[in-house]
Amino acid sequence: MRGGMNGRAIWAAFALALAMCCGLPQARADDKPAAEKIAPEIWHAPFGGTFNANITATSDYSYAGISNNNLQPAIQPGLDYRTPDLLSDLRLWLYLGAWGSNVTVPAGPGAEIDILGGVKLRPTKQLKLDFGYVRVTYPGFAQDLGYDYGDFNINVDYDFGPAVLSGRLRFSPNSFANSGWEFNKRALLAVPFKFEKVSFKAYGSIGNLWVERYLQYGIPSPDYWYWQVGVVTSAFGLDLTLAYTDTNIEPSGCGNTNNCAARIFASITKTF
Repeated sequence: MRGGMNGRAIWAAFALALAMCCGLPQARADDKPAAEKIAPEIWHAPFGGTFNANITATSDYSYAGISNNNLQPAIQPGLDYRTPDLLSDLRLWLYLGAWGSNVTVPAGPGAEIDILGGVKLRPTKQLKLDFGYVRVTYPGFAQDLGYDYGDFNINVDYDFGPAVLSGRLRFSPNSFANSGWEFNKRALLAVPFKFEKVSFKAYGSIGNLWVERYLQYGIPSPDYWYWQVGVVTSAFGLDLTLAYTDTNIEPSGCGNTNNCAARIFASITKTF
């Protein structure tokens, strides 16, 4: 929903994102749990921390159920830095990262570059908490369009054993296109299982996004619902996702497009 830059500028922005990675688990890419996989070789970083980089090829960049790339494929490089545990008893650490994707917003095609940071902690073996901030930017677009904005994030994960339940709140005091306050709430349930010797995670999520000035954001009412179900696995050193997503927004309320409609998408991620 949310489009100009020429091709050279787009790839320059991607190069910047890759250089800054020196993955970022889904700064903005939507709503799926991490695959079960063997951790890659440790990439040592300053101050006793570690780097992690990844690149994803996806058939559709979906955020909160809405295609951010007109149902076209996207390439999404990412990278992050995490400190060592700062409190051994509590298991608390800090992280910084960058993530990018090609997008199509109302002003045309371009790139999205996100910069983020925050703190994660694990008070118990089952409970994980994440408090962060993401600066979402669209380089090359006029500043008076108001596309750039900041998101605060709170994530809570609890592992019950047979399943992991996750809750997430994202909120911004002035969201995309100067649309004012935005609150994005989402719950996700992931269930691991095995078929032969391959491990999978099946997941389902449901969320609600509310925006103060919703017409500027590009939706037909103050809020809408979105949902997603899918399967995530790892094979041949790659993370593979197949998912179905939908919203309760009709095409007439989505710019007379199918960007908010039911669809299936797939993605492949390589972590370095």
